[in-house]
Amino acid sequence: MTLRLTEDDERVLARLAQDEGISRQEATIRAIHEAAERRGHERKVSGSSRRARARYADVLERLGQ
Repeated sequence: MTLRLTEDDERVLARLAQDEGISRQEATIRAIHEAAERRGHERKVSGSSRRARARYADVLERLGQ
C-alpha cells in the first residue's frame, strides 16, 4: 500500500514518530487504531445516552419544568 501525504502531513507524521521514538509506519498504524477505538467508544456512549434518555424521559421532562 502506498500512502500519499502532503508535505505538511509528512512533517506532522515525522514529528509524531520522533516524539514517540517509533517509525513513521508504526505512528501511522497507531493513529489508525486510536481513531477506530475513539469511534467505537463514541458509538457506545451515544447508544448509552440514547437509551438513558428514553428510559428517563419522564424524569428529564419534569426536571426541565
